[in-house]
Amino acid sequence: MADGIDVTHEINAVRRQVGRWVFKAGEARVVTVSRTYGSLLDDVWDACTNPERIPRWFLPVSGDLRVGGRFQLEGNAGGTIERCDPPKSFFATWEYGGEVSWIELRLTPVEDGGTRFDLEHIAHVDDERWAEFGPGAVGVGWDTGLLGLSLYLATGAAMDPAEGMAWLMSDAGRRFVTLSSEAWREANVAAGEPEESARAAADRTTAAYTGG
Repeated sequence: MADGIDVTHEINAVRRQVGRWVFKAGEARVVTVSRTYGSLLDDVWDACTNPERIPRWFLPVSGDLRVGGRFQLEGNAGGTIERCDPPKSFFATWEYGGEVSWIELRLTPVEDGGTRFDLEHIAHVDDERWAEFGPGAVGVGWDTGLLGLSLYLATGAAMDPAEGMAWLMSDAGRRFVTLSSEAWREANVAAGEPEESARAAADRTTAAYTGG
């Protein structure tokens, strides 16, 4: 990441949704992020699944990136790849902090050679935890990942992890996190959460990410 990022544009380029599913015999919360990139489907798929390219915009990854194989993102989640349909979709567990959730990535070609990116994060979340932080707890992190992918696809330049962390701690980075958290509050309200509790959860999420 570098100076000159149009924070408002990057926030507005993402569509965010919050929902509920019955999943694996239990009620689950679903957080969805969607964005269209100006890159070809095969290139976006490769950027999202090639272990040599994933660290250029997200995190270093190790493991066996095939169906049934396990992966580990450095300092973050690991999991098992349960389904894969190249270059359209994959489904995997997302294991972090002793808890298991699931992610599904779907890529769809659009007009003019672009690609629509849809990622769902599905979790059996208890109401108490959801009330504390809401969808922004994972949503802000995914927004940051989509920003990294946007910059990488646009420039081809790999992200320097130290530079990326420094940017997130800058005024621009803190504004990005704050606007992301606010956007997730709006998605939460649109899904039926009362405004007061959604606002409180968003404020706590923003504070957790910014140290405020």
